[in-house]
Amino acid sequence: MIRTDTRLPGLATRAIHDGQQPDPATGAVVPPIYQTSTFVQDGVNQFRTGGHEYSRGSNPTRNGFEEQLASLEQGTRAFAFASGMAAEDALLRAVLAPGDHIVLASDVYGGTFRLVDQVLSKWGIEHGFVPSASASDAAETVLPGRTKVLWLETPSNPLLRVADIAAWAQVADDADALLVVDNTFASPALQNPLVLGAHVVVHSTTKYIGGHSDVLGGAVVVGDTEWRGQPLSELIGFQQFAGGAVAGPFDSFLAARGLKTLPLRMERHCSNALEVARFLRSRSDVLEVNYPGLEEHPQHELAAQTLTGGFGGIISFRPAGGIEAAHAFVRETEIYNLSVSLGGVESLACVPHSMTHGSRVGTPYEVPEDLVRLSVGIEDIEDHLADLDRALGAAR
Repeated sequence: MIRTDTRLPGLATRAIHDGQQPDPATGAVVPPIYQTSTFVQDGVNQFRTGGHEYSRGSNPTRNGFEEQLASLEQGTRAFAFASGMAAEDALLRAVLAPGDHIVLASDVYGGTFRLVDQVLSKWGIEHGFVPSASASDAAETVLPGRTKVLWLETPSNPLLRVADIAAWAQVADDADALLVVDNTFASPALQNPLVLGAHVVVHSTTKYIGGHSDVLGGAVVVGDTEWRGQPLSELIGFQQFAGGAVAGPFDSFLAARGLKTLPLRMERHCSNALEVARFLRSRSDVLEVNYPGLEEHPQHELAAQTLTGGFGGIISFRPAGGIEAAHAFVRETEIYNLSVSLGGVESLACVPHSMTHGSRVGTPYEVPEDLVRLSVGIEDIEDHLADLDRALGAAR
């Protein structure tokens, strides 16, 4: 997008225009999908406009989406991958070496737990878990001289804990380590971790960024950070090219299309989720509700400071009646379809203990077996509440 002054345009304006300029050749308002594997050269290593050679290295559709996402996260570079886990794996391979140590908040996505605990550990990467979202607890988990990455999700999956990103960033700086923040739940519409001091942001773009449950993808976003004598962007760019788990052109197109409506969708996700959380809290057949927008949430004030425009679209709760009630509830709902994943326009429900977080079962970080996670969609709120009332009644 061409800037006419020094003021940063608003989020919705950047979402629509940055990296998504009309096609210069035809004037097409929406940039075309460059569904090609390779590019013709005019001579040996004489590339045409854009310098594209092979789509693993660069592709105009993917590059446009990366520019768009970097703008929304207020970073300098973004890198799009084939899935959120591919993005996480590429990042950690780019910045870690055998013998390094990574500190993770205990309430991280089950796939992240599995990657670190069962895959990277075989390659000499050690790890420790922080039993809370507290930065002081994180500092106690750091191994001086060995900890190279602190990994944080805020809000977390599935217990919706909120962390002080700036405080965690200070712990990372004191340890000469990188702070990585998984911003999937908040999305850049609600939170910019790089602005708060984080060094790296990761996303499952499958979720709120894509927004329609029709694309698989992941991303890494960085600022101007240097790491081990090199710009971090160069290290991740090399790993993206060398490892090759890149987002394809059509997936990049779908994710870019999703970003354009992200601010509007997040408004509805947030407003619906707050009403649903209040409804669940009011019921005697619900024992516990986890949502940072509720005043009784232990990090509500911190969430109000760090999350702009709303508290997100994810809720978790525990029904009275234990695991039987939880399973009955997800069978009975009609709007909340039983499925893994989240962040689409439609509502989804899952039981993380036996679905998304099965890799934690049998560990000290196992989530409650009767916990239900709701991804609150953008349907009419009256229909949400009616469906929840009926399903909870049937479960009871």
